[in-house]
Amino acid sequence: MNLFRRPAPSLDDLILEAPGDTSTSESLMPSVARPPQVFVRGQGSWLWDSDDRAYLDFSQGNAANSLGHSPQVLIKALADQTQALINPGNGLHNRVQLNLAERLCHRTGSDQAYLLSTGAEAVEAAIKLARKWGQLHRGGAYRIISASAGCHGRSFAAMSASAGGPENRFEPQLPGFSHVPFNDLPALHAAVDAQTVAILLEPIQGEAGVIPATEHYLKGVERLCRELGILLIFDEVQTGMGRCGTLLAEQQYGVRADIITLGKGLGGGVPLAALLARGKACCFDVGELEGTHHGNALMASAGLAVLDSVLEHGFMDHVRETGLYLGEGLARLTYRYDHGQLRGHGLMWGLTLSDDSADAVVKAALHEGLILQAPQPNCLRFTPALTVSKSNVDEMLLRLARAFSRVRTAQLQCRKGIAV
Repeated sequence: MNLFRRPAPSLDDLILEAPGDTSTSESLMPSVARPPQVFVRGQGSWLWDSDDRAYLDFSQGNAANSLGHSPQVLIKALADQTQALINPGNGLHNRVQLNLAERLCHRTGSDQAYLLSTGAEAVEAAIKLARKWGQLHRGGAYRIISASAGCHGRSFAAMSASAGGPENRFEPQLPGFSHVPFNDLPALHAAVDAQTVAILLEPIQGEAGVIPATEHYLKGVERLCRELGILLIFDEVQTGMGRCGTLLAEQQYGVRADIITLGKGLGGGVPLAALLARGKACCFDVGELEGTHHGNALMASAGLAVLDSVLEHGFMDHVRETGLYLGEGLARLTYRYDHGQLRGHGLMWGLTLSDDSADAVVKAALHEGLILQAPQPNCLRFTPALTVSKSNVDEMLLRLARAFSRVRTAQLQCRKGIAV
């Protein structure tokens, strides 16, 4: 059911009118472009703005809200933990932190875990850990190879490991990083030298437009790392915690990294991330990682609630089944509107459009009460809640079709105007 309909805008006019809320954003630094709506509540796959309009959310905070908006299991975990203990400080143990670290290690086959606040911090810590290992076991090697078009966060080191997104153009690049084309084993072989300590990859490149690694590629990367004695790091900030239908995306490929970063979905919407290390990569000493909120009891309680939920019997089956249903529905729309390639695993999908109209489609979708993201000018990304229902998918497809039609109509009107 579409809860509100509006007249079709022109292509130049796909900008939303100001909502009724009198709040102003003038005091907020313009870090990202946002529509004018002010959102006040959410439940599951739905958000409501200050005018009480309902929106179907197929972004979910860029995959952060793994269980959807305000899930009861998370509400209860945070409420109970707030009553008991919030943050004793990183210099002291707390029971929830220890439980989450132990469970993450057990369920992922890791040996050590460290809890942080953001995915960028986890990647930063992974880089630091790899270079520490290089000092101990590889003659001081420090270079890290990553893939072109990858995105690993917004810290200096994480952006240096990323390959030149728009946010990088104002920032100095730290030394010791090199980038090679994704899914290109010969290029990776050619880039490795005596100073290489690790290869850092996303199993699926999210910001590049949901570009999955091929199984041949990832297995080849793993084999190369084992032969040369260097570390393999997987950035699973977006792909981990069940997003791809398995707890970790590496399980889809039958490979095993030495270091893994988790974030986004681990906290279910609250700031929580993790660094996982296996075997020889476990080499940090006391005092080499610190942070005021790392592993605080409140955030760790959210992580336990999410982990318990995604590990429940049948949960991953639901993700895989609903993911296939979503993929099939998107494929039908892709064919109908003559768009391009569809890619994804589980509940993470990217759709390449026939032109650079992704921003216009996102704005048109918002008119239809649908929240989407456009990681690239010609690509839409779909990362709904892992609890999304097939009826939610059906409703999303209806609204997306109307958004496509709005943009197509506006484009035709523009062409007619130019012709006249």
